[in-house]
Amino acid sequence: MDLRHESTGLDNLAFDMNEQINNQSRGKADKLCRSSCVAEDDGSKPAYCVTDVPPWYLCAFLAIQHYLTAFGALITIPLILSEGLCLQHDSLTQSRLINTIFFVSGLCTLLQVTFGVRLPILQGGTFALVTPAMAMLSMPEWKCPAWTQNASLVNTSSPLFIDVWQTRMRTLQGSIMVASLLQILVGFSGLIGFLMRFIGPLTIAPTISLIGLSLYDSAGVKAGSHWGISAMTAVLIMLFSQYLRHIPVPVPAYSKAKKLHFSKFFIFQIMPILLGIAVSWLVCYLLTICDVLPSDPAQYGHLARTDVKGNVLEEASWFTFPYPGQWGMPTVNLAGVIGILAGIICSMAESVGDYHACARLSGAPNPPKHAINRGIGVEGLGSLLAGAFGTGNGTTSFSENVAAIGITKVGSRKVILLSGVFMILIGTLGKIGAIFTTIPAPVIGGMFLVMFAVITATGISNLQSTDMNSSRNIFVFGFSIFSALVIPNWIMKNPNALATGVKEVDQVLHILLTTHMFIGGVLGFFLDNTIPGTKRERGLLSLDKADLEDSGNTFGTEDIYDLPFGMSACLSSRSWVRYIPFCPLKDSRSLYKSKDHEDISQSQKNNLTIKVTDESSF
Repeated sequence: MDLRHESTGLDNLAFDMNEQINNQSRGKADKLCRSSCVAEDDGSKPAYCVTDVPPWYLCAFLAIQHYLTAFGALITIPLILSEGLCLQHDSLTQSRLINTIFFVSGLCTLLQVTFGVRLPILQGGTFALVTPAMAMLSMPEWKCPAWTQNASLVNTSSPLFIDVWQTRMRTLQGSIMVASLLQILVGFSGLIGFLMRFIGPLTIAPTISLIGLSLYDSAGVKAGSHWGISAMTAVLIMLFSQYLRHIPVPVPAYSKAKKLHFSKFFIFQIMPILLGIAVSWLVCYLLTICDVLPSDPAQYGHLARTDVKGNVLEEASWFTFPYPGQWGMPTVNLAGVIGILAGIICSMAESVGDYHACARLSGAPNPPKHAINRGIGVEGLGSLLAGAFGTGNGTTSFSENVAAIGITKVGSRKVILLSGVFMILIGTLGKIGAIFTTIPAPVIGGMFLVMFAVITATGISNLQSTDMNSSRNIFVFGFSIFSALVIPNWIMKNPNALATGVKEVDQVLHILLTTHMFIGGVLGFFLDNTIPGTKRERGLLSLDKADLEDSGNTFGTEDIYDLPFGMSACLSSRSWVRYIPFCPLKDSRSLYKSKDHEDISQSQKNNLTIKVTDESSF
């Protein structure tokens, strides 16, 4: 009997009745299995749903895995920003930036999972804000003095040097904090739903792709310090993440049932970036102690040595506690605010897609409007906190960790909560941040080659729901990408071409027109919404169909998106709650609908019972 095309409730009921008649013990086992959302005949179902709690040891292991998955992006952002902040030769401050971004990412994760969208989704820094931040720091008045590029001339403890980088950091902080207010407004007011009607794949694809493409210069500079080491790092990461990802490594394990035994551990699939960096780092260390790499800073390959950073590990304190305003009072720059706004809009669009993907992989229903509104609003609060603490960046949902849920089949938000706690603890250990700053430059360059390539391809993958046989779509995407590469390149070569006579206007135009993703996103948005095309052609119809299909493959109710600590129950009796876009509303219509559904299900159950009983008697 195949009832897949009937309602979900009828499908589960038919399966239960059939199992009870044929094998009572198997029915009990299936009931227990279904309580944790596992089904033997469907490998796509999660082992643990959003509200399930895995054993403590599994929670701890998976929490560390999520932390390691986010590791690459979290250390990459401060290392890129350090170039624009004139901190290339101040490893101690770089380590403090790394500690700060870990601490804030953990804090924002706890807020998002507890009060935000309430899905098992990790929060962290966003590359969408790196591009406008670097565009702001590349303006003539913010370019680093020439003496800060020479390590022999930099005294990291001098008041002059501290003022140089802290002035830039405080301006970046203030711009992020003011721009994050828009995200808070858009989220908690419910405007995000209205905006997403006009933002389709042809807007998102060029915007995200250009984040990776615009960082090619940073990747080239780091990788060019020693192309051999960089190539080795990139090859190792590719080897672990692509070729060896399905090969398990036997590790000793213990359980009451099997006692001491060997278990399969997919280490290459879980931490390919960390393994690639570790192996290349070890090779650089061996080449350093054997004096194979040149010790003269003027010679090629010197930056591959592991002793370039000096005594940063000894100078770093064991414990550090990031706090708001640690770099001084933030200041605001109008041009910087407008540039950061472009990145925040891109981040919001990407996060909405991550919410739906996370819900699908964790077996939850599609997130309702109030949950999405809360999620975007809490991300805005996270960016506000990130700006106040001084990470030089904002916060967004990590797509990499959403993919990790699909691999592990564990969608429990308890795991992500524990991962957030781990990141907060790591953020307070000063020695950990110092260790990351001693990674040789070519090793970082090899990691950049892989990470930025994946970001670029991730953006292009958004086009899979569009009709790329359409000349309309080919033109929109191609023109958006190419123009976004040409215009910033010309502006950077001709910085005095923008001279309106008003300094503030010149600054705004300079930042916007040198931000690749802003130009690509605006052109994609304008062309996609003005050139005639069907929903199917634009990829909007495919997204709607995917949502409908996913809604029938869930293992919970929308109650998982309710506010915590019984807040939803307290607010449900208030009449004014219906006017709050981020509060769950359980009106009488949903109750009647639920009652009718229960009546129909009961009637179907009775009919099915009679039918199955007659068949078994026969």
